[in-house]
Amino acid sequence: MSERLAPGDTAPAFTLPDADGKEVSLADKRGRKVIVYFYPAALTPGCTKQACDFTDNLELLSGAGYEVIGVSPDRPEKLAKFREAEDLQVTLLADPEKSVLAAYGAFGEKKLYGKTVTGVIRSTVIVDEEGKVERALYNVKATGHVAKLIRDLAI
Repeated sequence: MSERLAPGDTAPAFTLPDADGKEVSLADKRGRKVIVYFYPAALTPGCTKQACDFTDNLELLSGAGYEVIGVSPDRPEKLAKFREAEDLQVTLLADPEKSVLAAYGAFGEKKLYGKTVTGVIRSTVIVDEEGKVERALYNVKATGHVAKLIRDLAI
């Protein structure tokens, strides 16, 4: 089970390929706030709803100074299909080795339909301009999460 992050922790550094295979690093976002959300699989109902909610609110979030990055264990090719199928505007990153998911506490044991399984824990981590964790939210719901985030951040 990976350790969960807490406010004040240094956000683990990462460099992952996006849907086009281009490398994206958290270090390149220094000086800006970043919402990094972790989801189990592209092109599934809950993950689609969440990605569309982030896309629908991207202008509002950007206006408040936030960038949004979604991370899943999918390969870049599947992320590209996901982006095209749903017209997503958020940056989608591939972590097939699950190393970044684990570093952020977003991979481990969870309950799924009453059974304990190992997998991606739907999570959102907000990283401040200095690369510190501002908020770390685990076991979030796919539906309604973005609206709650906007309320909690007072945007």
